[in-house]
Amino acid sequence: MKEQENSFKETAKSVGAAFFGVQSEANRQRDFSQGKFIHFIIAGIIGVLLFIAALIAIVTLVMP
Repeated sequence: MKEQENSFKETAKSVGAAFFGVQSEANRQRDFSQGKFIHFIIAGIIGVLLFIAALIAIVTLVMP
């Protein structure tokens, strides 16, 4: 039986969970066996850009 590949949406959710440190071992194993490398790269870059944008927004709101 062929393993089903993760969709980008599932990969993005998985990267988000890992980003916050709440990724389960079962999901991590699934990702390594079924995930596409390019999906992880794209989701990681998007996550980092969103994090930087959030930091810039918070600093802009706090600084007079």
